[in-house]
Amino acid sequence: MLRAHLDFHRATLAWKCDGLDDEQLHAQASQPSALSLLGLVRHMAEVERTWFRKTVNGERDLPNVWSHADDYQTAYDPSGCTRAEAFAAWQAEVAHARRIERAAPSLELVVHQPRWGEDVSLRFVILHMIHEYARHNGHADLIREATDGTVGT
Repeated sequence: MLRAHLDFHRATLAWKCDGLDDEQLHAQASQPSALSLLGLVRHMAEVERTWFRKTVNGERDLPNVWSHADDYQTAYDPSGCTRAEAFAAWQAEVAHARRIERAAPSLELVVHQPRWGEDVSLRFVILHMIHEYARHNGHADLIREATDGTVGT
């Protein structure tokens, strides 16, 4: 059930971006926000990488894709980034996440989250990822509607 909910939210973000060109994917939500659909895709690539590869899999020295000095806001700025580049990175991180999650002995696997300074279970990580996607898919709904009028869940 957790896998299905997380995959539903991953698919929702991709669906919100379907059919849009690079210019539309760079369109900002509303002033003063610089949030865009492409920025959301980049941010979620960083989030997938951080939680699954760095935290669960222990790849602590793995650099971020776009975020500097663990400032995850940096990924929201898609300047100079194309749809192909952002989606390739995001899809690669999702594939890593799925592999790591499936290889775990159970959802009760406990790992240390250094940024928070506490231990968390894989179950918590998946629930947190569902929360991240749900929150940002709400943003994606508004941005997509403002871009071309497309609405829906």
